[in-house]
Parts: sequence; structure tokens; C-alpha cells
Amino acid sequence: MTRRIMLTVAYDGTDYCGWQRQTNGVSIEEVLQKAVDKVNGRSTPIIGASRTDAGVHALGNAAVFDTELGIDADVFAKALNTCLPPDIRIRASREVPGDFHPRYGECLKTYEYYVQNTSDVIPTLRRTNWYVSYQLDIGAMREGAAILTGKHDFKSFCCPRTGVKTTVREVTAFDIAKDQDALTFHVEGTGFLMHMVRIMVGTLIRVGRGFYGPDHVTEILEARDRTMAGATAPPHGLFLIGLDYDL
Repeated sequence: MTRRIMLTVAYDGTDYCGWQRQTNGVSIEEVLQKAVDKVNGRSTPIIGASRTDAGVHALGNAAVFDTELGIDADVFAKALNTCLPPDIRIRASREVPGDFHPRYGECLKTYEYYVQNTSDVIPTLRRTNWYVSYQLDIGAMREGAAILTGKHDFKSFCCPRTGVKTTVREVTAFDIAKDQDALTFHVEGTGFLMHMVRIMVGTLIRVGRGFYGPDHVTEILEARDRTMAGATAPPHGLFLIGLDYDL
């Protein structure tokens, strides 16, 4: 009997060209595919939930594959970890309905973006934090984040080559926490466009630096023009925290 297994996948994306297979480097998908094939004993296509960019990290991405093995679903996580490098780990494995598709199933996505707001670079955080040396107005940034919360057309906040049918998305929560010199941008939503979180963070950093006020974020949204928003924040500060499916 064929069963579908869902994996919760964590990885340090620094040394990979992203989730999806590419011709210019090694991808997370490629490495995970080889491990699944080995454990499953045959060529086994995997389907990933979120195609994270090169350099982006994850604590809770998801992928599924089909198997005819009769072992307990949670054993797959342990078996796969013996075949994977230390910068890719399977945190959990479980059985899901056979028709479940991780990209099209309804879920709540959670991302966090980390900024180290210090005068000097902290070398131990260089792979996981965006270093920003400028003084930032956190209150103004939080006002801007509140404007981005809700259901909007985020065309100004996505890569122009995204190729989707609609750029309307819903951000259900957007908070900015400050702990001494560390900033955490916590974003939740039902779906995100290509580079959307990183562009929102880049735009709010410009608000924090005083280039424009929080109200200008509304004008950026209404313009539906990528050139109106701030620069795309670098990938290494972004983490896909988790995908909460209604299963």
C-alpha cells in the first residue's frame, strides 16, 4: 500500500543555491532527494512546500514523498538524518492523506527576519543576520508594519518576474521585537510572493532610517510599483519558521 509521508525540514541555506534544483549549484531539494531515494530503496520524487531562495534558512519547511515501506512514519526522520549533511536535518516525519500537496494545501506560513543593529559586525552572526549599523526608529517601523498587516495587493513588494495570477495576499501578523541590538521581524500570512518578506523588511529599514515616514508605506502599497518600495533585504537574515497545515 502506498503511503504519503510529510517531512519537516530544517536547513542552513548558506552553502546552497536555494530549495529548488538549479544548474549553477547544489540545492536543498537535490540533497534531500538523494537521501529519500536511498532510504526508500527506489527513485522517489519529492514535493517541497516553499521554494526558498539561495542563502535563506528554514526551521520548518515541508516536503512529501510516497512510499510502500511499512515502517512507522516517525522512523523516516531518523533514517534520513543518517544520510544527510549536518546543515540539513529532518525534524519530524508523519503520514498525511495521499492527495495532500504541500504547495497547495491551506496553511499559515511564519517567517522571521533577523537584523543585528550594532556599530560593528558580529562575526558569529554573519550567516544568519543582516548587519545594519544605522540608528533605527523602531516605533516608526512598527507603524509601517501595521500598515502592511491585512489583505492587500502587494505588487510593490514582490519581484517583477513573479509570474503569478494575482499579487493580492494576506499578512495576518507583522511584529518587530527588539532585544538590545537584535531585531526580529516576525511575519505570518496565508501566502507570500517572491521576495515579499525581504522587500517589506528592506522598506521598513528605510522607514527606520527616516528616509520617509510610516504613512508613505500606504502610498507604496497603492502605487503597485516595485520601484516605489525599498531595496530587497539580503537573503541570509530570513528564516522560514514553519508551515501550519489544517490536517
